[in-house]
Amino acid sequence: MHFSGRTLHSGANSASIFPIGLLPALPQNGPARAAHIENPSASAWSLSASKRLLDLSVALVAMAVCALPMLAIAVGVRLSSKGPILFTQLRVGRGGRHFWIYKFRTMACGAEQSGPHLTRDGDRRITGVGHWLRKLKLDELPQFYNVLRGEMSFVGPRPKLPKYAAIVNMPYRPGITGAATLAFRDEESILSHIHPSHLDDFYRLHIQPMKARLDARYMCRATFWSDLRLIGATFLTCFRTTRASYVFRNASMRILTTPVQPAKTSGTVNSFETAG
Repeated sequence: MHFSGRTLHSGANSASIFPIGLLPALPQNGPARAAHIENPSASAWSLSASKRLLDLSVALVAMAVCALPMLAIAVGVRLSSKGPILFTQLRVGRGGRHFWIYKFRTMACGAEQSGPHLTRDGDRRITGVGHWLRKLKLDELPQFYNVLRGEMSFVGPRPKLPKYAAIVNMPYRPGITGAATLAFRDEESILSHIHPSHLDDFYRLHIQPMKARLDARYMCRATFWSDLRLIGATFLTCFRTTRASYVFRNASMRILTTPVQPAKTSGTVNSFETAG
């Protein structure tokens, strides 16, 4: 089954505010090859000490400001269903190192044993409180702790499960939000059309490669200002309107057409920028 970025668009009800249709379509006979990007390049900003200092500063302020809301969310999660308040899971980080990611639990306890790792619209394993936490992205708040620990950044590819990791030897930290995160903001809606028994294969062959290419393309162009625009777009999409989607779709096109910044590259022919 051929699946290009354009397939995800449906007129006014676009599944994305990022122009994923601008990415090259996956070859008909080579999705497995396209699913992995080796030794990607990165902009100077993406690897800079300034970006790390900004992450630390904002994470400290955010944890202080969000302390009471996070306490209220924790109480809501605990009262809504049995099980722990926090959900922890092993993810792949910078340089292929594994770390534990923290989220507010949004699914019934033991949900991973009763279905696929991926979720989609209408998944009955998601709790009532969890539905709204996911919709507003509030389940991601505990990841400020991951940022403080140096395991994550505010902007970067979403940290993947080891089985779905597609960017090999990733030189930058994964992020709370990123280009592919916004492009596939309605991923659960897309996956709702796929039979549960086919979710893993569909994601691995079609969604995963496009996400990896979009994230790698963004990170080799990222600047301080593009990161700020992306964070702003992430915030607005939580309470999105048609107007907000239009504004940030245009902003995202400017981000992706920004000239590549001076980068530290692997120097190998397998680099994302030099691979054929």
